[in-house]
Amino acid sequence: QVQLVESGGDLVQGGGSLRLSCAASGSIFSINAMGWYRQAPGKQREVVATITIGGTTNYVGSVKDRFTISINNAKNTAFLQMNSLKPEDTAVYYCAASMGIKGGVPAYKYWGHGTQVTVSS
Repeated sequence: QVQLVESGGDLVQGGGSLRLSCAASGSIFSINAMGWYRQAPGKQREVVATITIGGTTNYVGSVKDRFTISINNAKNTAFLQMNSLKPEDTAVYYCAASMGIKGGVPAYKYWGHGTQVTVSS
């Protein structure tokens, strides 16, 4: 069992920066990948960025060159550095953890409760 707690969400002006954190506890040594997802009101949840324990990263096209996902040395905290924020980035951001592989890709099974990011015009 893995528990995830997000923090760092805030109200920020367009063009500003924000760093989200995701603290993992429980069977953290079984985690093979972590990711950040977001959901805006009335929209489907979408993947924003993912990172494997080996360091391979992937980003949704709309955040490439603006967002960076990382994991700390202890492998118990994931981060999402968000730069050049736009109003379209406004959403609840969720942290997710994978503890297995399905079809050759990480299977995200555990989720945090989310942190609100609001970007003003």
